[in-house]
Amino acid sequence: MRRNNEVPPRYMLKPYYTLKPLIPRSVQILLRRQMVKHKLSRSSSIWPIDENAGRKPPFAVHWPDGKQFAVVFSHDVDTRVGVEKCERLVELETEMGVSSTYFIVPERYTIPDGFLSGLKDKGFEIGVHGLYHDGKLYESRATFKARSSAINRYLRDWGAMGFRSPSMHHNLEWLHGLDIEYDSSTFDTDPFEPQPDPITTIFPVWVCDAATDGGYVELPCTLPQDFTLFVLLRQTPEIWFRKVDWIASRGGMVMVLTHPDYMSFPGKRARRFEYSVDRYRELLEYIECHYQGLYWRAVAKDVAKYWRTLVFRR
Repeated sequence: MRRNNEVPPRYMLKPYYTLKPLIPRSVQILLRRQMVKHKLSRSSSIWPIDENAGRKPPFAVHWPDGKQFAVVFSHDVDTRVGVEKCERLVELETEMGVSSTYFIVPERYTIPDGFLSGLKDKGFEIGVHGLYHDGKLYESRATFKARSSAINRYLRDWGAMGFRSPSMHHNLEWLHGLDIEYDSSTFDTDPFEPQPDPITTIFPVWVCDAATDGGYVELPCTLPQDFTLFVLLRQTPEIWFRKVDWIASRGGMVMVLTHPDYMSFPGKRARRFEYSVDRYRELLEYIECHYQGLYWRAVAKDVAKYWRTLVFRR
């Protein structure tokens, strides 16, 4: 299985993240739209579907209760605005009978008292989303090592088992320094990301630590991110639906990644660069309507735990 160990060259990322706070958000998005538009015409053979990602692992995959495929819903809460919207998103998911995983940035914004425990009490999972969300986690091994101590503290204090890097940066070898059961910082295919190297699979991957014989499960995101689809490309959920159908036909894992930060909810005027939460509702309805009883819906930690049993059952 191909593994992604390379981070973007520091000479490429460091200047961008140094200047990023000085660039208005509207300008950042407009620039990214131009970049995505340029890449889109050259990526039709691998996005949104890369047929190579549908190859099965070298062992039999049997999802629990004989289900055809797995579905995981997850959200990256990038900003204070995202935190404020989580209550409405949780209400929607509870209404739809969905439990999901919320990845929270520990030191970028103030986390309200009772916010994490409230999510857990409602059956949702908490994961750690970097430390500051400043694009510098992987700028050097020394930086990563220094921050990993704080990240591990939050993992322990929050009772979290999983991690996702901001901006989907990743170095799977370095992540052995975190006390995690799983990571979800990669994707099966996404040429539009700052670090666009794919893991090229719609199945979880066991990432072994050769030094200790331990490891963790990598859970790649397998649907296009909401930000890419609705904010940058200004597309419809049809791309999501088509990708779900393809993953289901191959018995893989649908890993959904959305950001409440960019969702607009009824009763409030949508701001620029937001999309209606109805897009997400349509995805939930599509999966349930077309695949009722055929898929295993679980939070990320449960999929990681199950995949570990498959790997070591061989």
